[in-house]
Amino acid sequence: MNTLDAVRSEVLALTPSERASLAHDLILSLDQPAAYDLEADQEAEIQRRLARVHEGTATYRPAHEVVRGIG
Repeated sequence: MNTLDAVRSEVLALTPSERASLAHDLILSLDQPAAYDLEADQEAEIQRRLARVHEGTATYRPAHEVVRGIG
């Protein structure tokens, strides 16, 4: 097993809240957060949703449902 496979296995063993937090951090690491101009209310909404993930009170929908709702 290579390093990426080992990390993937460990990450998938995390709780949904822990995986969401890690995904957030990884996405931010790809771009410069300063490149995003967010209004104060947008930032507040992001923080509110992130807090719900950390608290374990966030609800989730399968990706195929989310994508279906976009079209």
